[in-house]
Amino acid sequence: MTTAHDAPESQGFRLSQLIYDTRYRSLTIQVVVFFIVMAFVGWLVDNTIQNLSALGKDFNFSFLSQRAGYDIGNAIIPYNNDMTHGRALLVGLINTLWISFLGCVAATILGIFVGVLRLSKNWLVGRLMTVYVEVFRNIPLLLWILVAIALLTEAAPSPNAYKINPTTGEASASMLFDSIAFTNRYTAIPSIHFDRSLGSLDTALAPISLNFLAIVLVLIASIWVNKRVLASAAKIQEATGVRPTTWWKSALILIVPMLALLIALGFNPDEPVLQGFNFKNGTNVSNSFVPLWLGLTLYTAAFIAEIVRAGILAISKGQTEAAYALGLRPNRTMNLVILPQALRVIIPPLISQYLNLTKNSSLAIAVGYLELRGTLGGITLNQTGRELEAISLMMLIYLAISLSISGAMNVYNNRVKLKER
Repeated sequence: MTTAHDAPESQGFRLSQLIYDTRYRSLTIQVVVFFIVMAFVGWLVDNTIQNLSALGKDFNFSFLSQRAGYDIGNAIIPYNNDMTHGRALLVGLINTLWISFLGCVAATILGIFVGVLRLSKNWLVGRLMTVYVEVFRNIPLLLWILVAIALLTEAAPSPNAYKINPTTGEASASMLFDSIAFTNRYTAIPSIHFDRSLGSLDTALAPISLNFLAIVLVLIASIWVNKRVLASAAKIQEATGVRPTTWWKSALILIVPMLALLIALGFNPDEPVLQGFNFKNGTNVSNSFVPLWLGLTLYTAAFIAEIVRAGILAISKGQTEAAYALGLRPNRTMNLVILPQALRVIIPPLISQYLNLTKNSSLAIAVGYLELRGTLGGITLNQTGRELEAISLMMLIYLAISLSISGAMNVYNNRVKLKER
């Protein structure tokens, strides 16, 4: 008995094969489903346009060129209320990317630290880390953000509490490391100051400091040269079995050029100084940014810690025993043997946590930090009445950010995964 699949090619192609031949059936189903979905999308768009027309509205983004008329207190790039809603959107987007980047970096460092300590043989250390993980990941993130801002605004002293009493020579509040002051209005931290400036490069987005650009270029060049040195050492090790000492070369390459540049630019930290009722110099970080960053970091780090712990436990104990047999100390075994292999297990779920943190940054509206949700999806939406346009644009931006993060992390994941021979 022959089937459509077994029919010889000499019989030629027949339309019935699109349904009965297994070689074409799956493609036929996909094409049909695609046209059904596109027809549904077309109907949905047409129905939306008709409903908007009935309400006397249209679908356009001309509102982005209108005057915004509201201030943004945490603008990283130049902005004032006479600028457009499009500029306000850009400020909110940069604020979203900035808080997400800082949160991902801090949460990763803290998560790795906690995840490793959870496996400590010290009973007290392991139980303390367990308490941290269970407490932070089982309470909603919004509550942690509200707790953080409540502590800063209610428990932190006012700026004038740092003023030195001329009679006693002491202040009622002391600065952390003599450089950081937590107050009920803002957090005063040191800022970067250069005695000799290279100037700035004016762009449509914002002026770019040439000092900062020079630091970035030197850092990139140092990292590239260091990678070449390490690659050369690896080739020598493969050829001779002996790895050359490279730590001092790496230290010189990564430290000396950067140190020389900073000295040439006259780098010095500009520490905050109390003058009158406020801190001058330095940078005053608003109490809407700090609680959001702390909440996102502590909450996400609890999940990353579990991912790290699971990745380490996924590595066979034989790897550790073999490293000990070669004379490696426990810390060297963790850094050189266990963690590099655990990365292949850690990276995929870590991507999801980065995406979650980025999307959770929209909770910033609860503490008054104006990011994308607060600007485009909040004030701009309410002022212009362009609900559909604002929400659609905000969804597309979040989708683009998430896909970019996922794509970048997947590239890194492909580099560290096992290569089959």
